[in-house]
Amino acid sequence: MAKKIKQIAIYGKGGIGKSTTTSNISAALSTLGYKVMQFGCDPKSDSTNTLRQGKYIPTVLDTLRDKPNVKAQEVIFTGFNGIFCVEAGGPAPGVGCAGRGITTAVQLFKQQHVFEDLDLDYVIFDVLGDVVCGGFAVPIREGIAEHVFTVSSSDFMAVYAANNLFNGIKKYSNAGGALLGGVIANSINQPYAKDIIDDFVKQTKTQVVEYVPRSVTVTQSELQGKTTIEAAPNSAQAQVYLSLAKKIAAHEVSKVPEPLTVSELREWAAKWADHLLALETGTIEGAKAGI
Repeated sequence: MAKKIKQIAIYGKGGIGKSTTTSNISAALSTLGYKVMQFGCDPKSDSTNTLRQGKYIPTVLDTLRDKPNVKAQEVIFTGFNGIFCVEAGGPAPGVGCAGRGITTAVQLFKQQHVFEDLDLDYVIFDVLGDVVCGGFAVPIREGIAEHVFTVSSSDFMAVYAANNLFNGIKKYSNAGGALLGGVIANSINQPYAKDIIDDFVKQTKTQVVEYVPRSVTVTQSELQGKTTIEAAPNSAQAQVYLSLAKKIAAHEVSKVPEPLTVSELREWAAKWADHLLALETGTIEGAKAGI
């Protein structure tokens, strides 16, 4: 009997640190002895760069445009510590759906039984989460991914994107879609940032999986074209990513979140805006006062 492959989708708005987080999770899981594939689903096709010394790889869609029949092995490249790297790619600029690469790549890999033949433990889909359109929703809608995690900071647009994702998960939950494992809280350096994320997950009936601080170590590592796990394995930041990877490895039960309506989200945000202003002006003391 073939072993069960754990398939995970990590979403987050552009620029939130989603690919950085995903690549460090993949790298950490590989150091724990797991066989991992990272499946980049962003049209920018840069998900796996730091797993490959900063180098880009040919995408599935670009390869298919060059020739009609492609073997999956032609678009799979090896990265740090044996991690298999794939970039789905996107259409030519201004033409077609940006999420089409995911659909096409997943169909190709399914037809050729790639995940099973490589004897993988984990397939991690790195997915743009600004808009959960038809293409980007594929890992959720079709139940390709078993568990979904979202990367979010305490900034409103990041929270807005996370809440939007929760709507998509809830929509497809009754049709066998993937469920939510939790929120990866990124760039959490101030007490108020942690409090905002904690309150958001409480309101939406989910959980924080890990708090990841902003760190110059990450920047230094990426300038070398590497993950923090590879470039600075003994750093405090690497230990955070290792802890996150272990929690994801141990995670078994995902749930349906309860997203806020747009009006509820705006009301929630307005209360936090007033609270932060009061903190700044010294009207109140302590990050939790008045909330």
